[in-house]
Amino acid sequence: MARVVSVFFPTLATDRIRRADPSIQPETPLVVVARSGSKRWLSAVDVNAAKFGLHVGMAAAKAQALVQGLHMVDTDPAADLVALERLTLWALSQYSPVVAMDPPDGIVMDTEGADHLQGGEELMLSGLVNRFRARGLPARAAIADTRGAAFGLARSKTSETRIVPAGKTADAVARLPLSSLRLSAETIVNLRTLGFKTVGELAATPRAPLTLRFGPEIARRLDQMFGRVAEPIDPIRCPEIIEVHRAFAEPIAAAETIAKYISRLVTKLCLELQAKGLGVRRTDLIVHRVDNTIQALRAGTAKPVQDVAWLTKLLHDRIEKIDPGFGIEKLSLAATMVEPLNDKQIVSSLVEAADIDVTSLIDVLGNRGTQRIYRLAPVASDVPERSVQRVSPVAEEDGQTWPIIWPRPVRLMDRPELIEVMALLPDHPPVWFTWRGKRRRVKRADGPERIYGEWWQRSSEWVAVRDYFTVEDETGERYWIFRSGDGVDTDTGSHRWFIHGVFA
Repeated sequence: MARVVSVFFPTLATDRIRRADPSIQPETPLVVVARSGSKRWLSAVDVNAAKFGLHVGMAAAKAQALVQGLHMVDTDPAADLVALERLTLWALSQYSPVVAMDPPDGIVMDTEGADHLQGGEELMLSGLVNRFRARGLPARAAIADTRGAAFGLARSKTSETRIVPAGKTADAVARLPLSSLRLSAETIVNLRTLGFKTVGELAATPRAPLTLRFGPEIARRLDQMFGRVAEPIDPIRCPEIIEVHRAFAEPIAAAETIAKYISRLVTKLCLELQAKGLGVRRTDLIVHRVDNTIQALRAGTAKPVQDVAWLTKLLHDRIEKIDPGFGIEKLSLAATMVEPLNDKQIVSSLVEAADIDVTSLIDVLGNRGTQRIYRLAPVASDVPERSVQRVSPVAEEDGQTWPIIWPRPVRLMDRPELIEVMALLPDHPPVWFTWRGKRRRVKRADGPERIYGEWWQRSSEWVAVRDYFTVEDETGERYWIFRSGDGVDTDTGSHRWFIHGVFA
């Protein structure tokens, strides 16, 4: 069963125009105007314009009369398509081997076999929407068993993300409006005239009268939405992607046969990579079945490689995920992420010890869906929780250090935990503190160490401070605690106490 993600960009055209013309003020309502002969209407509306009640399809003259200072721009479908293509190619490199444009304002991708690399469907979908929002592009996304269902759910205004469990498509789409069926505007108007409002009502109606009056399009769209008719996704490809193919006169299905041809494709791909001096970081295997459906497998590496044996092993390990169905008629192997491959000097064990290379282990764990493979690297920050960051396990050292005079605990908590304290303000350490329901009497203490907020990053930290103490209780356990604020001025902090770490 395929899992299809549909992403909808409600303000794609207006966001593109704002990026192209920085002179447009952020608070200015912006609309895009399309025309046909003498008729002019709104084809896109930004958030500011929508607040005034403007909507897609409204007459341009009416919109201009309703909103003073409305900024109107003629539509440019070619430029919108170029922007959508860039987004689609980015999604291809990040999320799935099977990604296609869904003009004029969306993309669609088959994530079956690739979502585990993002931590599962929920994390993948929320991360996708958040990454678009961080770049100033609002998006709504949905995942379902069919392309038609995902399309309709993404364009419903219920939430930013929607996940339909496998096999629950019929229940999820029953209340969707008729516009989610991708029918022509004229057909939708005529259906509403007949009293139809939702997909469920239309699906429960006998098809013969509908087909006689409107043709076969309604039945086809319903079958696509409910998964009765396959709707393959034609993946986007750009000229820069290195891709090799193998078509078969007779369909193949046996795992041994699939493995044999994968090995040949990998060899062919690596030869092309060597000719261009590139190494592959992400490889996509596209499986074309005879029933006009596509499956995809994605394998990634921690470093760019041209190793035929290693790439073959990574793909062979995932052959069990391939469902050949009635047979496979074509295999495609694409290098969707490549990097220059730098020559590395071979180190002789007779002269010096060679570094232990663990990238093969990282590759195996990463392709199994393990998300917690990282290395901690220092960050130039005085704030303890910001002084380290997670980086790729094979990222190069940048030599960045930060001077630390006071000792730091070996265990730093993800978030400081609130504690109850008795202490004399402003500079004395606690007499006792209660943490996780247990009171601890302080026998020894060292401090305070004052840490100031990063005022150059956040205005809320202009005067914020923390006073840290290293304390030891009656059992010899040592803790790292702090008071928020300087103990005098409440503008510097709440004067509440927190525990931030535990010493060995």
